[in-house]
Amino acid sequence: MSRVGEKIKEARLKIGMTQKALGKKLGVADKYINDVELGRKVALESFIDKAAKILKTDLNDISMVVTDEAVIEERAAFNETKNSNSKKKIETNEVWNEAFASVLKNVPIYDYTLKKDKGFKELPIHSNKVEGYPLDKVFYLEVQDDEMTGFRMLKGDLVFSHLVKEVTNNGIFLVDYKDQIKIRQIKNLGNSKILLVSNGGGLMTETMEAREIQVIAKLERIEIKI
Repeated sequence: MSRVGEKIKEARLKIGMTQKALGKKLGVADKYINDVELGRKVALESFIDKAAKILKTDLNDISMVVTDEAVIEERAAFNETKNSNSKKKIETNEVWNEAFASVLKNVPIYDYTLKKDKGFKELPIHSNKVEGYPLDKVFYLEVQDDEMTGFRMLKGDLVFSHLVKEVTNNGIFLVDYKDQIKIRQIKNLGNSKILLVSNGGGLMTETMEAREIQVIAKLERIEIKI
């Protein structure tokens, strides 16, 4: 058992919480909690911080720091358990991959076509969602022009977004219309009419039928490029 795992188990049992209950609060499977407590998996610092808040105990003392020696020790413990229980050989680095995959998602960064991958940013997973949205719907959009500077959105900025098929309420969306893909603020006017707003230093509006545009994604949060 690792030092981190031992502390987590001790605090969990002290308040009478099951592995399943703790896993649910942390957004991970109870098997992952069990593996961390047994030292089969290396707990990330963000995971430890969240567990500490839920268990109402300090898990970040000096002995909790994951050093190279601690990582090697936990990897060795994992390999020993694995070899005794299974004939299948797994590369040691998969321990890290599984640990990261259960609490973090590599959210891709796209251009307006959603085809050109420009890298990724890591975001935490909670209850199989990222910031409340399904894992397969989220991405970052790299702003490609300065047509929305009035909304503090400049070329090169990243905007956390998620795929949608229609305008469910007023907001800023990535839309395909007039054979171009653009970012626009959209306001519902009723009677199937919508108002598209842009502001690249001067306010511009267009009124059209909702069926004349294809909604691709809704933009939720901008990360300003400094």
